[in-house]
Amino acid sequence: MESARIIATVARIVRDVGIAEEIAQDALVSALEQWPRSGVPERPGAWLTATAKHRAVDLVRRRETYARKLAEVGRTLSEESYDPEPSGPGDIDDDVLRLIFTTCHPVLSAAARAALTLRLVGGLRTDEIARAFLVPEATVAARVTRAKRTLAKAGVEFEVPYGEDRAARLGSVLEVVYLIFNEGYAATAGDDLLRPGLCEDALRLARVLAALVPAEGEAQGLVALLELQASRTAARTGPDGRPVLLARQNRRRWDRLLIRRGFAALERAGDGRSYGPYALQAAIAACHARAASYEETDWATIAALYGRLGVLAPSPVVELNRAVAVSMTEGPAAALALVDALAAEPALARYHLLPSVRGDLLARLGRTEEARAEFGRAAELTRNESERTLLRERGRELGEAGEPAPDGAPGEAGEGGPARALGGDA
Repeated sequence: MESARIIATVARIVRDVGIAEEIAQDALVSALEQWPRSGVPERPGAWLTATAKHRAVDLVRRRETYARKLAEVGRTLSEESYDPEPSGPGDIDDDVLRLIFTTCHPVLSAAARAALTLRLVGGLRTDEIARAFLVPEATVAARVTRAKRTLAKAGVEFEVPYGEDRAARLGSVLEVVYLIFNEGYAATAGDDLLRPGLCEDALRLARVLAALVPAEGEAQGLVALLELQASRTAARTGPDGRPVLLARQNRRRWDRLLIRRGFAALERAGDGRSYGPYALQAAIAACHARAASYEETDWATIAALYGRLGVLAPSPVVELNRAVAVSMTEGPAAALALVDALAAEPALARYHLLPSVRGDLLARLGRTEEARAEFGRAAELTRNESERTLLRERGRELGEAGEPAPDGAPGEAGEGGPARALGGDA
């Protein structure tokens, strides 16, 4: 939970994100050694950050070439806050945001920027990042390693970008915040469907970015999307922590304050005709937020919005989401043809939502045995225990009761939420 802030704080001192990550890990090791004897401190995050800062300053002292930087550090580190916020619209006083802009430097490829930032800022493991981009884990590991070396070799400063430099990095920054939220919204692996801490961090960063560039429509669109998606958090799991599909959610549990904030941000994103990919996804999420019930959802508008999204940001995941919307407007047969056309997409070869959606469509067409097989395949592909349990239950329900109601798929394909790999391998 604290790793991103620790790395960001240390990176500002040592000016090297690779070394900063190592020092942060050293601080965590120190905690593992000392806390069993001394007890967990009242502010564990502050303890870890202070320990890492001391190690960083010691490192700087040992390097004569850092003498000038050490003098600067000494003037500014004595009484710092551990939760800084921007002091003005033109400044980024948040160390984590500084770290994001640093790891999104143009010297790195787009894929390397996102992978490195998700690793250092989001705290995601290699397998989680690989799933976010639908690429092998070895590819992600190589990207992260090369990215650290490239930043160090180029001497990239841990600084606030301005003007054209900031604009050049903004797209990558928005994508990274989006993907961090996405991992929190539908966890890659583990027992829990949600990782609320990641969602909260991403939403906070998105709000700060939107305040930083108020005229940037896509920054506003991203805030709108995350506000609207976060509004459903309480309703997406039951008392036992198991997933609740969109059709069965108690909409009274949706957070109306976040919905209002999402609508307001969507208005700031533009007039609709100028929407970018994030604003279009927010518009889809807004359709669900406006519907008093699942049955009253405006699926025709959602299908049209997914069509526009597919033109602006072509992706097999977007097409899969569009197919779900089409199933609600033109019927499951029309949607199944779209889904079957995606079967040969290499990026979806191990994407569990493809067989999950296909299973739902087959069940609605009365092809029960085929549907059960698809739900079984989806359960094998997912590494999230909550999703696996739900998929297996849906398969068993088919054996007991025949055709189920059109609930959608685990992960809520079609609901307007973050679509994994929106930009493909970018």
